[in-house]
Amino acid sequence: MDKIKILWADDEIDLLKPQLYFLEKKGYEVVTVTNGHDAIDEYKANKDIDIMFLDESMPGLTGLETLQRVKEISPNLPIVMITKNEAEDIMEQALGSQIDDYLIKPVNPNQILLTLKKIIDNKRLFREKITSDYQQEFRQIFLDINSNLDINSWVDIYKKIISWELKIDDSSSLEMKDILAMQKAEANKEFSKFVIKNYLSWIKNPDEAPLMSHNLLRTKVLPELSEKPVFLLVMDNLRFDQWKIMESVVNEFFNVQEEDYFYSILPTATQYSRNAIFAGLMPSEIQEYYPEWWLNDNQKGGKNNFEANLLGAQIDRLVKKDIKFDYQKITNVASAKQMHDTILEKLHNDLNVIVYNFIDTLSHARTEMEVLKELASDETSYRSLTKSWFENSMLWSALQKIADKDITLMVTTDHGTIRVHNPSKVIGDRETTANLRYKVGKNLQYDRKDVLEVHNPKEALLPSPNVSSKFIFAKEDKYFLYPNNYTKFNNYYRNTFQHGGISLEEIICPVVKLTPKGT
Repeated sequence: MDKIKILWADDEIDLLKPQLYFLEKKGYEVVTVTNGHDAIDEYKANKDIDIMFLDESMPGLTGLETLQRVKEISPNLPIVMITKNEAEDIMEQALGSQIDDYLIKPVNPNQILLTLKKIIDNKRLFREKITSDYQQEFRQIFLDINSNLDINSWVDIYKKIISWELKIDDSSSLEMKDILAMQKAEANKEFSKFVIKNYLSWIKNPDEAPLMSHNLLRTKVLPELSEKPVFLLVMDNLRFDQWKIMESVVNEFFNVQEEDYFYSILPTATQYSRNAIFAGLMPSEIQEYYPEWWLNDNQKGGKNNFEANLLGAQIDRLVKKDIKFDYQKITNVASAKQMHDTILEKLHNDLNVIVYNFIDTLSHARTEMEVLKELASDETSYRSLTKSWFENSMLWSALQKIADKDITLMVTTDHGTIRVHNPSKVIGDRETTANLRYKVGKNLQYDRKDVLEVHNPKEALLPSPNVSSKFIFAKEDKYFLYPNNYTKFNNYYRNTFQHGGISLEEIICPVVKLTPKGT
């Protein structure tokens, strides 16, 4: 095992020779500097530093200032602050800046050793405990996946897998991460079989179906309309794991009263799933009853431009009293700022719907921009990027404004997204849709083992652009490519986040009820 490397910054480092000698005898490697600037430079030059000790009262760049700059470079580096006194304001600043521990001068060698054991060994012990626990549960999850699960059991399995993903993220166990990814792929394989077997019967027999997109508002949101305002936040493309990451932030100001789920309809794409949510109808029913508010894939124009109209029609149809509602879609910084500045004015409404498109924008931008591919290279970093954005977003700032008001906050999405790995060749005519996870067209040729095929769209309550149109939906982590320029587009789209098909990530969606802690 490599030596633990300590970077110790103290302007009186010469007085610490006994402590340094003690640490070296115990098998630690110590790099010393005498000021904050050198500490930063040394850390940048030697990223193999495991832990940093910072003297709080160094001249020039203080310990707190050095701490802040180091955290900007490496937020997860363990840092121990060393101070001459326990002044409350200094300790509050240090703790607020996420130090891992602090010591009071003169530092006792055994105190230093205890701190190192607590910080470094705790991480190792935590990683070993997570690895051991997951190894014990691996077999049970495997058995469950292959045991003919029902609607609710698949949700339980998916949430269990997410829980392990988050724990393994924290433990930084790369070996377990790879094993869990393989188990998740196996789960998606069996879940795809489950959906393919049951989807059309769910549409035909709603009593046997899970809660689905078109019944979401009727079941979960409209019953909440009472004396207090309801805020419904619909975050496009929000996966269950991204919600769980955001929950740790939201919990500071809101209590989770209920965390439930729904199954997105197919295609798991905004045009279909979100219109179904706001209309309270399936896509072919929207086309039939409100043809002026529906566009097929092959028609030009915005496919979700009439969500407010569909919402109003659903409220008129289902709610027996007058409801004052507001609908706002956030697609850019200007609309986000306008929402942030006016959110308190919305307290006069019974229902306030905020559709936030950032997650969708992030997934598409990740496909197009090399820098985002690097920042969100896998699910772990995708979750981390989502959390970083949310913590610093106008959305979270706006929600904090209503965190002391007597309101109900509902958070949900229209569908999720999956990182695709395996291409599947499709041949179609000019009218065939461009989406990578589903296709609708007349003359489709494809590998049947890779898809759910719907020859008669009416059976799935989907519109049919042409008399002979049919739908195909990619299962697991497949994505559709045409033979033309196959290699080029395979390299371009592999490992990107896509939606429209059948996977746990796309179909099983969170719907969460929260109340402010401030009330």
